Amino acid sequence: MGNFGRNEWAILGTTCGTVQQLAGKLVQILSPAYACAYADTSHNAGEMPGGMNANGTICEYTDLLHSRQLVFRANSGVYQQRSVLNQADVVFVNGNHHEAIRQIVIVDPNKEVSLKKRSAQLTNPDLILLTEGVSAPFPWLSDLLSDRDVPVLQLNDIPGIIAVIRKLLEQRIPRLKALVLAGGRSSRMGTDKGAINWHGVPQREYAATLLSEFCEEVYFSCRPDQALDQAPCPVIPDSFTDLGPYGAILSAFRYDPTAAWLVLACDLPLFDKAAVAELVSARSPRSVATALRLNSESFPEPLVAIWEPKSYQLLLAFLGQGVSCPRKVLINSDVFLKDASRPEVLINVNSKEEAEEIRTKYPDLFSAG
Repeated sequence: MGNFGRNEWAILGTTCGTVQQLAGKLVQILSPAYACAYADTSHNAGEMPGGMNANGTICEYTDLLHSRQLVFRANSGVYQQRSVLNQADVVFVNGNHHEAIRQIVIVDPNKEVSLKKRSAQLTNPDLILLTEGVSAPFPWLSDLLSDRDVPVLQLNDIPGIIAVIRKLLEQRIPRLKALVLAGGRSSRMGTDKGAINWHGVPQREYAATLLSEFCEEVYFSCRPDQALDQAPCPVIPDSFTDLGPYGAILSAFRYDPTAAWLVLACDLPLFDKAAVAELVSARSPRSVATALRLNSESFPEPLVAIWEPKSYQLLLAFLGQGVSCPRKVLINSDVFLKDASRPEVLINVNSKEEAEEIRTKYPDLFSAG
């Protein structure tokens, strides 16, 4: 996380007016595909709501919040800024007033002295932009960036700038990890659902094998008091206890808040490789989550879903309001829903009677174990 969001760029090296114009163009082009925000400081205290002082920060949040204006007081701090802009995919920042973890540097001879004073802020420059009549970066800037391969474009090359930013955003899509929910008490089944042998191995191992083809790492979720002897995957014990799957998802995010988590329950014996591929191919990183559902009239399946990093804060916020149902979070959030092409893959088996029924109906899909 940066000062404002996960993907943030401070634009600096020129006048505030030029920074605002460039940010406006970038937001306008990017906003159909990304939730974009622009952070700046008011130059006129009279423009600020409620008598805000001139050091207050205004954020224009485009697309996801429908161009609403957000206002931070000068002493609000990065935690409030991150919280309010949690769902932003990209934040552009006026670097004349605020720092960001990545930078877009404009080479403007009229502002060279000012830029040089801020040279310590050039920690991760991703793009150098030349104003009209300028053919190369300042010599001291070239020396500063000598160990980096930073693209150099003209300031008016908006298509080129957009292409660089899109590429950087694609490279920064959160890694996909998998969480097999193996911590249920299986009270209705009377035996551990994760240990049932549907396909020749315990179901949790079968699920882990399915997910391993699509995710960097696969983990089992379990209760703190649960022993998964000789588990073939690393285990994430619930650190949010007595919350069921909700706590398991939160525990995974506590373990790695930078990853997106593909969550899969152990009570879906018909879920197969094609179903995983369908979910992964439908993934929408700009959404809070991507989930499968039976059809357009049904609710999303929160335990057959990809939860993006931005969902972590939402899950905590819902929990703070007394909600511990992951389906309610999906229903009341910006999620991408995909109708399952084969609805049967979402059939839950939670009792011995349901298990016998599913074995009888689909005898060719299961082993005799």
